[in-house]
Amino acid sequence: MPVDHTNNLTLRILQAAHEGGYAINAQSCYDAQSVIALVRAAEEARSPALCQLFPVTMAQFGKPFVKFCLDTCHAASVPIAVHLDHAASDEDITRALDWAEQGVALDSIMIDCSHHDTDEDNIAMAKPYVQRANSLGMAVEVELGRLAGGEAGVRVIEEGMLTKPEKASRFLTELGAQMLAPSIGNIHGRYVNPPAFRLELLEALQSAVGPGTAANSYLVLHGTDDLPDELFRDCVRRGAYKINVNSWARDPQVEFWAKHLEKDPLPDVYEGGMQQFAKVCNRFFHLLGSAGKA
Repeated sequence: MPVDHTNNLTLRILQAAHEGGYAINAQSCYDAQSVIALVRAAEEARSPALCQLFPVTMAQFGKPFVKFCLDTCHAASVPIAVHLDHAASDEDITRALDWAEQGVALDSIMIDCSHHDTDEDNIAMAKPYVQRANSLGMAVEVELGRLAGGEAGVRVIEEGMLTKPEKASRFLTELGAQMLAPSIGNIHGRYVNPPAFRLELLEALQSAVGPGTAANSYLVLHGTDDLPDELFRDCVRRGAYKINVNSWARDPQVEFWAKHLEKDPLPDVYEGGMQQFAKVCNRFFHLLGSAGKA
């Protein structure tokens, strides 16, 4: 039986991005300060956004912190959804789904079983979780192929595997997922060599599984550290509507803390760090074309 996601905030935000020809900054947030900074920046830029959490953050701070994120983002004057990135273990996925059943439901979740050896194993492992998430009203992101690399909150993968468009539609429809994170030459973490994206592959995937197709899904770009602005624009033009952003905003915040903690009052340090974080969020709202769209 098809699941009605009409009121799902993540999907409404992505649908508007598709219709408007822009992309959404899906910003990784590690603490209350970064969540508040994201909301401030989004409201100032009049931009929709996604607040992304890693499973390690949920485990560290617990259900009250997730409720804080949901309350803070949903109370904003612009649309901001809360998404769980890279839930890859049974413990991490089940925690999020159990909390949803207890009334603290994320808007969306990435159920990441891409570390399994075959697409069939990926589907078999992910499907029960996807079905449960859908039944709870959560939109689901999955990964087909495999991104190499690693970063905070993401397991290290030694060898990547490109996503095949001819497999993507069946993969998504069989799983019942609404978002696809493809492997197109992108990697998690820092790029040792210049990024070599297969933009024609991204375009083919958009034609195969994007909005209006049988899969009717949204493409998600992972691995955005160090990318030049024009490559971001190229990916948006080819249908990547959810752009994951992590260290671009995190690092200036942490650097500000390190520089000022020993000499400045703690509230001033927090405020300065939030301003650094918000500044980067604002840059991405304008780069991705979402500024002024909310």
